[in-house]
Amino acid sequence: MLAFLPSPLRALIAISLLILNTLLLGPPLVLVSLLRFILPLASWQRFCTRVAIRIAELWIAVNSGWMRLTQTMQWEVQGLESVDKKHWYLVVANHQSWADILVVQHLLNRRMPMLKFFLKQQLIWVPIIGLCWWALDFPFMKRYSKAYLAKHPEKKGQDFESTRRACEKFKQAPVAVFNFLEGTRFTPAKHAQQQSPYQHLLKPKAGGMGFVVGAMGESLHSLLDITIAYPGGKRPTFMDFLSGRVKHVMVRFELREIPAEFLGCNYFEDEAFRYRFQQWVSDVWQHKDDTLTALNQLAADKGWSEE
Repeated sequence: MLAFLPSPLRALIAISLLILNTLLLGPPLVLVSLLRFILPLASWQRFCTRVAIRIAELWIAVNSGWMRLTQTMQWEVQGLESVDKKHWYLVVANHQSWADILVVQHLLNRRMPMLKFFLKQQLIWVPIIGLCWWALDFPFMKRYSKAYLAKHPEKKGQDFESTRRACEKFKQAPVAVFNFLEGTRFTPAKHAQQQSPYQHLLKPKAGGMGFVVGAMGESLHSLLDITIAYPGGKRPTFMDFLSGRVKHVMVRFELREIPAEFLGCNYFEDEAFRYRFQQWVSDVWQHKDDTLTALNQLAADKGWSEE
């Protein structure tokens, strides 16, 4: 609707609406979550959790609204019909831009259980947003470097204790546990530094995903594999996205069954399981790389890659 406006003005409108949306819905979300602690009753806590999720879904819906208002982006999407709100999912995606998060939330909001991200502990201090993540039970993980663990071996394993506790909570109701397996956004420099065997992807980090699969046991059966492509292999900045300079986005959703042999295994203590799981993730990632090649070719055939 506002496509006639210059890009800088559209970006200003988009970021203003995003901030206003967060300022209006963030405090009620945190308040509802604090109310969970008033009564130590499971039914009351479940009710407060449901209300918090509804507020978060409204926040995402409002974001979708300003995206439609300020952008003329065309969507080329397949596979959304494979998900529902009744099941548990492990969700993975490639990562090229901060816009990826808004793209995934826009497409999956109210179609499946709310996505739960594993976050670095430092992110809890992000103004307003950090408290909202806490209110929604997003698990915060404290990561220790190999050098730190060498000096403090007593800390070994503690960085995954929060993951274990979160997985216990996730068993109570359907949830979608989300992970960018590359661990960071793709750049040519990172790709070259890693000597990645994939054309369009960084190497996947299977540890966190393997731990979740093992810890959640029989609750978790399905992997939702999301492939996001921007025509021509472009990697837009978040400002490109807010400004309406992203004209097309292509997304593929593929549902895979997680092999039953993986469920309930210990990724860090079972070497045979760790090897098989890493091979399985490598196969998934190779398929994703091939999918990105095909999507880039499809974009070229449509003439989108020339923009």
